[in-house]
Amino acid sequence: MSTFKGTATINKPVNAVYLFLTDMNNHKQLMPDGVKDWQSTVNDASFMVQNTLKLSLRIEERIVNSEIKIMPFEKPPFDLELKWVLSSNGDQTDVVFTIQADLNMMMKMMASGPLQKLADYEVQSLANILK
Repeated sequence: MSTFKGTATINKPVNAVYLFLTDMNNHKQLMPDGVKDWQSTVNDASFMVQNTLKLSLRIEERIVNSEIKIMPFEKPPFDLELKWVLSSNGDQTDVVFTIQADLNMMMKMMASGPLQKLADYEVQSLANILK
């Protein structure tokens, strides 16, 4: 498994960050421009990545004010897990967003850069939205 992490400190209490992230409808705001055809509910989201890859994701586990685990509900080209881990830091929240992907050598060479950029982009977007 390859692991890609993005981190940020959000100037909001942990419960506000948790409530935002537990609704998949809000995740559209975290995505870069290459994500199209977004459809979502509170628990699920489906979208196209640069018109090449369709992903369908579902919140698999919620641990109140601590963790949100997101897994594919339709088989992607590689095994994938996304996890948001939150920790309270006074009136702020430390956020770690992790993408774990089971990539073969060829996919690793092609996808490592974009997946790291995605992890960084999503946490920066979250920090900007929840100022």
